Amino acid sequence: MDEARTRELCAYLVKRLLKERLGNGAFMPPRLMGIVPAPSALDGASTEELWLAFRALVNVREPWPADADLLAAQDELLQGLIAKAGVTSVESTTPAPEDARLRLWRGDITTLAADAIVNAANDGMTGCWAPLHYCIDNAIHTFAGIQLRLECARIMAEQGHPEPTGQAKVTPAYNLPARHVVHTVGPIANGAVTDQLRAQLASSYRSCLDAAAHAGDASIALCCISTGVFGFPADEAANIAVGTVRAWLAERDARDEPAPTVVFNVFNEADEARYRRLLGIS
Repeated sequence: MDEARTRELCAYLVKRLLKERLGNGAFMPPRLMGIVPAPSALDGASTEELWLAFRALVNVREPWPADADLLAAQDELLQGLIAKAGVTSVESTTPAPEDARLRLWRGDITTLAADAIVNAANDGMTGCWAPLHYCIDNAIHTFAGIQLRLECARIMAEQGHPEPTGQAKVTPAYNLPARHVVHTVGPIANGAVTDQLRAQLASSYRSCLDAAAHAGDASIALCCISTGVFGFPADEAANIAVGTVRAWLAERDARDEPAPTVVFNVFNEADEARYRRLLGIS
């Protein structure tokens, strides 16, 4: 998708989302007004400004249904941007020498073509509502599209209560190259780890693996659950993640049950070094 088409789609979507928001009586908080150009300035805005305005409006958009024209424009934009960024296959990730089902990849999880990718969610399960907050929850909801929040809201309305820590829910991935998103709420540690928090983190990983296996996914990409704003120490979290996955695979093997390939997805150099050491990757 070329620059001109990207700008055209962004401009159209920003205008549509603004009209929708105001038409539904939703207000424009100061943070949003500082990102979204005034209607009179939209035609002169750059592609980057329009993209950020689109993303911010999506971040705060209620889980309203959308008409076919809005979805078609959004889907074309998101799929085009993901393709431009480059999609990585599971086969292109780095296998562990001891077990090729364990793999490592450093990159943007929204561009990984695993059957399932894991989202580190909050207990509301409808994404990050902070405009332009670059957490994984925000990124996955942004690039999956507005359909994902609507589906998550439907699931939560049926459930009738916040999502408990350590469980998992599966949704379609919509515009992402994955088939499914597996959402889990990890424990909030704030730097202080207890046995209960360790057990909850292990439960999140097991629940994600169980959910992907139940959905028939042949591969799953695991993010570093709880190590961001939830404050779980990264070294201990990595040990729990790898140990839990190895134990889960061993249990599947003992029952002669198929198991998906597991990609440990990291985003920074320090996490990559941790997982290389734990997986024995030189």
